[in-house]
Parts: sequence; structure tokens; C-alpha cells
Amino acid sequence: MFRRTARLLLSIVMLMVAGLGGVVATAGSAQADDCYTWSRTLSQGASGSDVTQLQIRMSGYPGYGAVLAVDGSYGPATTAAVKRFQSAYGLAADGVAGPATFSKIYALQDSDCTPAHFSYAELNRCNSTWSGGAVSAATAKANALRTMWKLEALRHALGDQPITVTSGFRSYSCNSAVGGASSSRHLYGDAADLGAGPHSLCKLAQQARNHGFNGILGPGYPGHNDHTHVDHRGSRYWSAPSCGI
Repeated sequence: MFRRTARLLLSIVMLMVAGLGGVVATAGSAQADDCYTWSRTLSQGASGSDVTQLQIRMSGYPGYGAVLAVDGSYGPATTAAVKRFQSAYGLAADGVAGPATFSKIYALQDSDCTPAHFSYAELNRCNSTWSGGAVSAATAKANALRTMWKLEALRHALGDQPITVTSGFRSYSCNSAVGGASSSRHLYGDAADLGAGPHSLCKLAQQARNHGFNGILGPGYPGHNDHTHVDHRGSRYWSAPSCGI
């Protein structure tokens, strides 16, 4: 909590500095972060691993029905996602990732690169190794990280109220134990089941359409009346008939 509070205060100071006349906005002026530090300002046309890292954190801002590619290429879709992120947090929405944008990301993430309100443990109650699923442990964990950043965007859009994850990654044995489908996206680490809380299951399913989830299953879909399921499968499949989806 202390680290996050300090990071928030740092972000406020940096935003004030960036707003002073004559200050050149370069990522090199940004404070180093425990998780990942960007060393340059990024804009359309850039490419590289630093763009990939940015795209992971922008995964929840692709726009309605879209999915942001995490490909290391800063194209129009990444520019639009950065603009949505900037608008969501009250920053100047120019689509350029510079000190103010990076500072906000630093304030939102923990030292293991997970967003502030979600954790690897929350996305994996099956085992501690991320092994035994349909993909390698490293891929399953990377998929879960993208899912968490999408959930962070969903949470912020719904007023920063808690979202409860009831199931995330499953190995084949864990999936079988809970009666999951043989082809469940949980086996890939890119799925999360959300329980009701401050928001209804329908509200979660409806809002999820804006945050990069190709798969959305909720009330009215067989076996999903007690949770909303989200994932990033290869093509869109949304079905929550009781919610108008």
C-alpha cells in the first residue's frame, strides 16, 4: 500500500512538471519503475518490445467489439487505444505515450507487472506453476496478464468498484474436477469467470464488450446463470441472452 501511495504521489508531481511551459515531453524524464520502465516517447510508427509492453497495458481499451493486437507495432489501433486510456484517466488524449501516460501506468501496476487490483494468485487458484493446461506455463501466465489488464480497464469503466474473479487458469485436471468443457479457454489462461458484486452479471457482460474480450458468456447461456465468463479466444462469440447479448 505504501509503494502504491508513493507511486501515485510521484505521478501527480510528474504530471504537474509535464504541464509547465517549455518542458519537452520525453520518456527519458520518467521515473524508473519496479516492473518496467519506458525509455522513450512512443507514437504511431514506433515498433519494438517497449511497444509490446505498452500494448499489454492498453489491451482493455480497443473500443467496442475490437481486440488490440499485441504485436510490437504502434499503428492506428494502438494510437486509438492510448487515446481511450488517456481520456479514461483525465490525460490529454493525443495518442502519444509519453511521461504522463507512463506515470499513470506506473501508478496502476505492481512490481510484478500486474494491475493494482488483480493478481496472478487471483487468476490461478489451480496450481502455482501455471502448468498442465493447453499451452506452456509461460504462455498461460502471459495470457493471464493480458486478461488482468483488460479487467482493470473494465473495473475503471464501472466506477473503480471491485470485480470478483471466481475462476481463472485451469490445468486439465483442475478443469475436469470442476466439470469444465474439454476445450475451455481456462486451459489457455486467457479466461476469467466473474461473480456478482457491486455490478450485476449482466452489467459485467455488457461492459466487457468494450474491453477486448472476444468471448463473453453470461446469464441465459447454458451453465452461466451464476457468473459472467470472459476470454480472448481467436474469434468473437458473445452470448448472454438474458442480458440482451
